[in-house]
Amino acid sequence: MIIGAHAIIYSTDADADRAFLRDVLHFAHVDVGGGWLIFGLPPSEVAVHPSGGNDTHELYLMCDDVADFIAEMALNGIVCAAVENLGWGLRTQLRLPGGGRLGIYEPRHARPPQAAARKARKPARRASRKTGRKPATKKVPRKPSRKKKTSRRAAPKARRRTR
Repeated sequence: MIIGAHAIIYSTDADADRAFLRDVLHFAHVDVGGGWLIFGLPPSEVAVHPSGGNDTHELYLMCDDVADFIAEMALNGIVCAAVENLGWGLRTQLRLPGGGRLGIYEPRHARPPQAAARKARKPARRASRKTGRKPATKKVPRKPSRKKKTSRRAAPKARRRTR
């Protein structure tokens, strides 16, 4: 049913922000044409917070150590805001090249098992869409068949050519 999530960052300088995600954060990406990059994200999670209104959504990227992240951003000339301890995590913000702000935090809350997994899992093999065939399975060696052996004498002799 649901296969993933697609987050959007709106920007007055989309090219600069795409370059930041590609070159500074090193997100894997594909170019879907004309320099329009779609970025892969690390494992994600979603929370629903109570609000007086709807249609407001936020995007935060998570890191293992917010202090290390801030130091790495400084090496790239990116300034991060002071760290706030919010109980559920340590949060900072950085200003994207396009002018928008992006929240980054080190989670201190419990995480769902699939989001906490560090190693990329090998995707399950699916049937080919083109042929509808099931994927090849691992071949199990069969026992040798018990065919009747023929002697060499019964085999036809090759004729020798003479000049």
